Amino acid sequence: MTFANVGTLGALPGRRDEIVTILTRLNADLAEAGCLLYEVGVNEDAPDTVFVAELWESAEAHRASLQLESVRSAIAEAMPLLSGEMGGERFEVVGSPLRA
Repeated sequence: MTFANVGTLGALPGRRDEIVTILTRLNADLAEAGCLLYEVGVNEDAPDTVFVAELWESAEAHRASLQLESVRSAIAEAMPLLSGEMGGERFEVVGSPLRA
């Protein structure tokens, strides 16, 4: 069943765009690991927040992706830029009006 992870990452003041750059680098490993969608966004009303929406083939595929060297490297690079404020939800997708 498709797994969704939708959340926010708090950035240190003025560091949001650096985090966005790290998270939006092309990474073919994600698709190979079962990532169906990985979208990164910003909102000027929340200048120190990065929004991330992910869809995965399964929760297991998402967990396994955290062991990929490319993902671990991106996490290590982004960590010093984060404030520690994180939010979001994880859920199993049960349907969509966009597909059968």
